[in-house]
Amino acid sequence: MPRAIPDDRFQALIDAATAVFLEQGYRRTQIADVAARMGLAKGSVYTYVESKEALFDCVLRHADRPDRIALPETLPVATPAPGATLEMVQCRLAEEGALPALVAALSRSRVGQIGAELEAVLGEIYDVLAHHRTGIKLLDRCAPDYPELAKLWHRGSREGSVSLLARYLDDRARRGRLRRLGDSAVVARVVLETLVFWAVHRHWDPSPQAVDEGSARQIVLAFLAAALLKEPR
Repeated sequence: MPRAIPDDRFQALIDAATAVFLEQGYRRTQIADVAARMGLAKGSVYTYVESKEALFDCVLRHADRPDRIALPETLPVATPAPGATLEMVQCRLAEEGALPALVAALSRSRVGQIGAELEAVLGEIYDVLAHHRTGIKLLDRCAPDYPELAKLWHRGSREGSVSLLARYLDDRARRGRLRRLGDSAVVARVVLETLVFWAVHRHWDPSPQAVDEGSARQIVLAFLAAALLKEPR
């Protein structure tokens, strides 16, 4: 009789693989590294996934999902078809990385309370980043080894977000509602990188500072608002 597979083993595999991909990147990570992290023989991992490509697809597919990962009905998980992983990432970025407050602000003909609007725009970006921090960190870490993924992530999602934010900042500066600090694209990049560090990267800081998540969000938004809002006359 074949041995039963523990219900939590696939979850443990994804957790271990996520940690190894984050540490080593896509190219250097091998199935043996993940097996060693789990204390298993290399062959045991192939019980669950057919290849490193299948494992990477599973890691990206399940990144930041709130529910425990159920054991797939069919094992091992097959190697994805060419382009399938990229298509899945593209769909997740489009569906879960949307910024409706920023899009709505750009379509607004009249601006009311600029402070409230700016807080909504920046807070939305912070929350999206924080909610998807593991997936974002994986894309940042593995994109240099995966040219197609790099093109999708850096030239698509990240540059698209900077462009939208730059349009918003430029429009509000032209209306006299925000400060004109210089090139809007540079200002947008400074704003976005500040949000990214506090919402995402600080959680992998080798020398972390103990900061309450709510306090970090509040202070970062207040800091950026103070830099961008015009002083009251």
